[in-house]
Amino acid sequence: MRNLTTLAELTAGEIELIFSLTEDLKSKYEQGLREQLLPGRVMALLFEKQSLRTRVSFEAGMAQLGGSSLFLGPDVGFGRRESIADFGRVLSQYVDAIVVRSNRHETVVELAEHCECSVINGLTDYAHPCQAMADLYTLRELAGTLAGRTLAWVGDANNVARSLALGCGKVGMNMIMATPQSYQFDDDTLDLLRREVPDLELTVTADPVEAVGDALAIYTDVWVSMGQEKDRETRLRDFADYQINAKLMSHAQQGAVFMHCLPARRGEEVADEVIDGPQSVVVQQAANRMHTQKGILAWMLGANG
Repeated sequence: MRNLTTLAELTAGEIELIFSLTEDLKSKYEQGLREQLLPGRVMALLFEKQSLRTRVSFEAGMAQLGGSSLFLGPDVGFGRRESIADFGRVLSQYVDAIVVRSNRHETVVELAEHCECSVINGLTDYAHPCQAMADLYTLRELAGTLAGRTLAWVGDANNVARSLALGCGKVGMNMIMATPQSYQFDDDTLDLLRREVPDLELTVTADPVEAVGDALAIYTDVWVSMGQEKDRETRLRDFADYQINAKLMSHAQQGAVFMHCLPARRGEEVADEVIDGPQSVVVQQAANRMHTQKGILAWMLGANG
């Protein structure tokens, strides 16, 4: 049994295997085929946060694989009616995998410790591994090989950035981050990266123009995430010079693409001219959430699991 709470739990070889499964399943999907790799398997979705992409992509993907899903709302009393340990021990008797979208990363870690089925992190304040897997797969589709290429992150060093840094290190990509000093990775994250992906070439700068110059992709996320609303005005002021707009994209190399995990706050971290422009691959990214998660489920619960 395997869990996916962060990308530290996957080896480079396992990522490549998941990408191979993803490529095969996506190719068949585009031909109108839905390969029933997981008949009878049941997945529970346990969400404390709102979701479009994570919920629908997992439910649709599991249905296409021949399995079924249960969306568990607040009526199950998660985190309130009984301990997380008791909840996990019981729920994992009924289902084959649990996808958790939680406010606190510690909740997912604790749940995984007590479950007898696979637990997948669907987003926490610390990590978003399924998003990073879809992003890296998207870049592989676009560029072929990823080794030696560079991903530029512009904005807050948040959960998505942390997952991408781990992922880049696993697949041999470089990462350059343009982030105000007070929003850069903390020492614990830097220690994690040194330990888990010691070969990662990570460059940190406060200058967005410096960051985008040699990048295959320029990536950003919202400046104010769920739970940070009280700091909105401060964050808008601190990130005012970090918007991805046509002027900044003009400093990127020819063929560079724009990425965003969505939902976007148009006019804040990204201008309409970029997110709706020819360099944007945000819809391809979103579509690949479903395909890569099918690859993850097939690897985790199928013959390779």
